[in-house]
Amino acid sequence: MWTASAKASSNTPKRLSIFYMPNGMRMPEFTPTETGVGYTTTPLLQALAPHKDKFTVVSGLAHYNASALGDGPGSHGRSCGAYLTGAHPKRTEGADIFCGESMDQYVANHLGRNTQLASLELGIEPPSLLGSCDVGYSCTYTNTLSWRSPTSPLPVTVKPRDAFEQMFGDTIGLDKASRQALLACKASILDFVVADAKNLSPQLGARDRRKLEEYLQSVRDIELRIEKAAAQDHDFSGSQLALPAGIPDDFEQHVRLMVDLQVLAFESDVTRVCSFMSGRELSNRAYPEIGVPDSHHSLSHHGGNREKIAKLIKINELHLKQFGYLLERLSTTADGEEGSLLDSTLVLGGASLGEPNDHDNMNLPAMVAGAGIAGNRHIAMPAHTPMCNLMVNLMQDLGVPAQQFGDSTGTIPGLRA
Repeated sequence: MWTASAKASSNTPKRLSIFYMPNGMRMPEFTPTETGVGYTTTPLLQALAPHKDKFTVVSGLAHYNASALGDGPGSHGRSCGAYLTGAHPKRTEGADIFCGESMDQYVANHLGRNTQLASLELGIEPPSLLGSCDVGYSCTYTNTLSWRSPTSPLPVTVKPRDAFEQMFGDTIGLDKASRQALLACKASILDFVVADAKNLSPQLGARDRRKLEEYLQSVRDIELRIEKAAAQDHDFSGSQLALPAGIPDDFEQHVRLMVDLQVLAFESDVTRVCSFMSGRELSNRAYPEIGVPDSHHSLSHHGGNREKIAKLIKINELHLKQFGYLLERLSTTADGEEGSLLDSTLVLGGASLGEPNDHDNMNLPAMVAGAGIAGNRHIAMPAHTPMCNLMVNLMQDLGVPAQQFGDSTGTIPGLRA
């Protein structure tokens, strides 16, 4: 179970942060050749050199359920869908999506009882939950990591101002009486919606009743958020973060602003669980600011071309630096009398594919930090160890009584050394 670090108080809230990087990782430049403490920094991990003492690399991890298993092409859709669920996503381009409840949502159900938001899902590329983005697979699978249930994906928020309002509401600037009146009005409207929906339920078939129940669960979640918001008295101003109305054009500026918002959410205890996508799977974003005007996804299928590989490495380095920024912000933000947010936050960083040219879901990059996890280590697991074993570690450390998840066969020994 979770043991607080020397700096974290026993009554400090536990937290979970997921940092996702799209389109795989160049594993030869990422994976250390040495195991244990004090490994030689690899070319890609050089991007995280200032933070080496904060994280552990775990190699040898695999998501077997992201394999085709007779479903044909569509590796990006399957790998992203399986990343936090450990499930084999149903191959469909329609509304009949089916995956699994994600690890972060198991944690959110455990940690989110006392926070305004059970979890926060952030990204930087506008998601589409309709249509097909990979061969035979709905865009849902490539545009989100978090699933409340096998049929209920949670879309990411990509606009900083939208994320801020999701966290603190649209009542900034109102006096206390006006704020309470607005929240009461919203609660009254939701009461009407619930009553109307219950009257409709007996008229529906089984499938439609299931969809209605999922809708009502979302309404209940909003009701809880309103209740908790009414009981809180945050005094934040959007001007503190200079929040733009739309989506920033600059990649690094956008990512770091969303990371700052995540840190603010943890600091103010609005939520204790956050997942962040530094790009949606199959992202075609170009990065001219680092000399890469090519599409990320096209470069990931480099075919062994050295020029394309060099550009792909530049993109991987840029994404890893943003993971470093998250570690820096968490480690320099106070939490309690002596500790930092990193002392009480488990952080998982990685991707749902290893070598992207091969669509390799059987050798995944993974980094774990925070909450007393020792840094400057490389734990090399036997090839094809289930990624879900690591998920069980994380859930248990956060107090979730999980013994099995997805295709797990145990845990990662020595993770908490």
